[in-house]
Amino acid sequence: MPITPATATHTSSNGAADAILLELVDENGVTIGTAEKLAAHQPPGQLHRAFSVFLFDERGRLLLQQRALGKYHSPGVWSNTCCGHPYPGEAPFAAAARRTYEELGVSPSLLAEAGTVRYNHPDPDSGLVEQEYNHLFVGMVQSPLRPDPEEVGATAFVTPVELAERHAKDTFSSWFMTVLDAARPAVRELTGPSAGW
Repeated sequence: MPITPATATHTSSNGAADAILLELVDENGVTIGTAEKLAAHQPPGQLHRAFSVFLFDERGRLLLQQRALGKYHSPGVWSNTCCGHPYPGEAPFAAAARRTYEELGVSPSLLAEAGTVRYNHPDPDSGLVEQEYNHLFVGMVQSPLRPDPEEVGATAFVTPVELAERHAKDTFSSWFMTVLDAARPAVRELTGPSAGW
């Protein structure tokens, strides 16, 4: 993983990773504290800040990722381009750009804010709960992907029709449709009417 200012502050002097902390927020997205990542996802879940990224190619196809099988939460399922949690004090935009590069080895050629959505999605397989105040981002990807195999199992660019077919037969993350629907106005503005989003 590349060392960035955000990741450098989360590695101890002996090289061991410190506990990952998330920002806890109120219903208006105002920071009220921090919690360890896994603890924040234990039932009933603590409301915390998150982000979701939707990147598209020049043809208006959405980049999906299949989460690696080694992930502690929702392994092996398909989801949006990238999602995660800002470190405490890290701007959601910066976190979204950072994690997109860390997971997919590519920096978006365009990245724009697309609103927020708040949801509560229990994951029946893991028993963990996604209580999230999620910052949405849409953008473009124009460089070859170099996914980190510890993060990403597979990738696919899909049209709306191909997404519907894949969604009917494959397993997707519990939050996928919620964040996609919330981002649709910005997606349509980015991709134009011909893309069909």
